Amino acid sequence: MRKKVNRVLEKYLPLVDFIAGIVGPNCEVVLHDCSNVDESIIAIRNNHISGRKVGGPLTNLGLKLLKEGNYKSENFLLNYPSKSPDGKDLRSSTYFIKDDEGKLIGMLCINIDLTGPLAAKDFIDAYIKCDTDKSEDQSDSNNLSNILENLSHSIDEIIHSTIKDTIKEQNIPPERLSTEEKIHVVSQLNEKGIFLLKGAVSSVAKILKVSENTVYRYLNK
Repeated sequence: MRKKVNRVLEKYLPLVDFIAGIVGPNCEVVLHDCSNVDESIIAIRNNHISGRKVGGPLTNLGLKLLKEGNYKSENFLLNYPSKSPDGKDLRSSTYFIKDDEGKLIGMLCINIDLTGPLAAKDFIDAYIKCDTDKSEDQSDSNNLSNILENLSHSIDEIIHSTIKDTIKEQNIPPERLSTEEKIHVVSQLNEKGIFLLKGAVSSVAKILKVSENTVYRYLNK
């Protein structure tokens, strides 16, 4: 665990073990320090679910929350879909830890592996020959239910997966994007908070086949 943990966040450390102990091995519990998005994980239990470790980065959804400030009007985000690096379906919830001024300083995240329950559901559905919708209604006041959170191992993985998904929205290969389309991609990445991570500008420049100065120029626009 990193040294000099924020005093407020330090109080949440026992909760990581407490929640993981109650819910069991199919529940990953993570405590993030939002003051350092590159190494935000300060405690994690049942990390076999995502493979992440202490010192790992904030997720793509966490970056977006920081960038857009959705946490200002809410205290938590419940039961949204997420994916582990190896493709497991998860159900996640995040509690926003704020200071006395309402600034987001940390997040307590719970990720439940649905592999077993979904397999059981498929078996029961097939057994009774019922057609049921596999995806339950997900709703939250932050309108973030359409964002799939990726629990990535590293900063590079977060950057590349986010860039790939953003370019895919254009339905055009990176080498065929026009200048205006590249500006739009950079704008979308900025809205997703990707440039809060170190090395993001360099990675974006390589994928878009432009210089880092060009990426900075796009950001200024």
